[in-house]
Amino acid sequence: MERIWLKHYPAGVPAEIDASQFRSLAALLEASFRTYADRKAFICMDKAITYGELDQLSTHFAAWLQSRGLRPGARVAIMMPNVLQYPVVLAAVLRAGFVVVNVNPLYTPRELEHQLKDSGAEAIVILENFASTLQQVLAKTPVKHVVVASMGDMLGGLKGAIVNFVVRNVKKMVPAWELPTCVRFNSVLAEGRKLTLQPATTGPDDIAFLQYTGGTTGISKGAVLLHRNVVANVLQSEAWMQPALNKGAHIDQPITITALPLYHIFALTVCCLLGMRSGGTSVLIPNPRDIPGFIKELQKYKFNMFPAVNTLYNALINNPEISKVDFSGLRVANGGGMAVQEAVAKQWLAKTGCPIIEGYGLSETSPSATCNPTDTDAFSGTIGMPLPSTEVVIRDDDGKDVPLGQPGEICIRGPQVMAGYWNRPDETAKVMTPDGFFKTGDIGVMDERGYTKIVDRKKDMILVSGFNVYPNEVEGVVAECPGVLEVAAVGVPDTHSGEVVKLFVVKKDPGLTEADVIEFCKERLTGYKRPKYVEFRTELPKTNVGKILRRELRDSRKAA
Repeated sequence: MERIWLKHYPAGVPAEIDASQFRSLAALLEASFRTYADRKAFICMDKAITYGELDQLSTHFAAWLQSRGLRPGARVAIMMPNVLQYPVVLAAVLRAGFVVVNVNPLYTPRELEHQLKDSGAEAIVILENFASTLQQVLAKTPVKHVVVASMGDMLGGLKGAIVNFVVRNVKKMVPAWELPTCVRFNSVLAEGRKLTLQPATTGPDDIAFLQYTGGTTGISKGAVLLHRNVVANVLQSEAWMQPALNKGAHIDQPITITALPLYHIFALTVCCLLGMRSGGTSVLIPNPRDIPGFIKELQKYKFNMFPAVNTLYNALINNPEISKVDFSGLRVANGGGMAVQEAVAKQWLAKTGCPIIEGYGLSETSPSATCNPTDTDAFSGTIGMPLPSTEVVIRDDDGKDVPLGQPGEICIRGPQVMAGYWNRPDETAKVMTPDGFFKTGDIGVMDERGYTKIVDRKKDMILVSGFNVYPNEVEGVVAECPGVLEVAAVGVPDTHSGEVVKLFVVKKDPGLTEADVIEFCKERLTGYKRPKYVEFRTELPKTNVGKILRRELRDSRKAA
């Protein structure tokens, strides 16, 4: 196929990248540890750790993991927000030759149990704030080793103690928990200092991550990301950012604001791994929902990169305190996870002088697949062009390429595309074509320059603040609610989060209320999956074989 977009690439961006220069992610990280040992790698709550310290700490933690008898390729779950412990554990798991299973810390017990059982995770590192959730399901999972971290573990003696006291006793953020066989994070590091890390034989075709994403069946699936997939995407993203980073005065050490959660693939690759590859500093924001507190953090740094979703950009520009932030060093503001609204992009540019560069990707593509050029201020309303070494085609339902300008399913081929879904060959077969393209389920149109615009969604997926919500999962939970006869879940527009979940319910019990349904969901679904609206109906529209027509429900009323 002709890669028409290459003629429109920004100057200096290569058509191809060479992912073979690193045998594994561990090799990529260790190269940075050696090269940038004295530089600050991560900062959280004003505490910094250098690349040299990260090297030592992750070595100790990795040695301890190996001492537990885990075999190469064993899965280790990480259930933490953006705290300094996360990059330590991430690097440790990869260096020890194991597989990272990222877990959303806000998961309910039901969701956590599924992911731990499905992945076969034998160990988990978890912040104590969420230990009570693990306690409820641990006996039903294959997890044998539990490491519990506290918010203040890496903040230093006095400061760490104060933070832990406030988190536990003042803010009451740590529900009571009991995990008798757990080991404390700092104890692991102390034990690991006495051990020797055995070099792992990890290669490019070994698994680096099981990155869980929703499924059309409503069952969360693990996208199998090999070391070469993620190495490739880090190098692709690095090449694509260069025009912006090279513009103006030279930046010796780029500073990235990491407000997006590191367990999410967007932040994992673009903030954490890309930041370490470039020897940059990542400023970790544990709670970006606290906009006033977030803005106070922003005032401390002259930062250069700011990846975020549309809702976060919108919240910041609508807070008057944003005028106190120095944006003069900002070179790249990445927009991903959900569509960037033109009104938000224009306001952000006016306030900061830096455009939002919208890109597109999925957990299955490690994640970045396309992006707008980083050397322009123009808002295109598209997801941009394919990254280096990436091909995008638009195909019809028969798998044939459609003419330029015609809608079809966006299909992606490149070194960043996953190996498949963990233990689900049937699901893998549904999305991978014989010629190696991944079928995204999104409907797009490509123009003569190779820019693609998303026009519809083939799947019924709901996108809430950049997080996938699959109707079948929500419907499966609500169907168990006493008094519910039938239920359908759809996404409706929302100014804050792009979309929210709306339920259409047929009652079995006439006394059932909206509050009953929402309260039932609170105990069983993570916050972003919970319905914001509930509409009761006497019947739901169906096909002649009885399948509920979600599209008809979406089209009938876009919002409550």
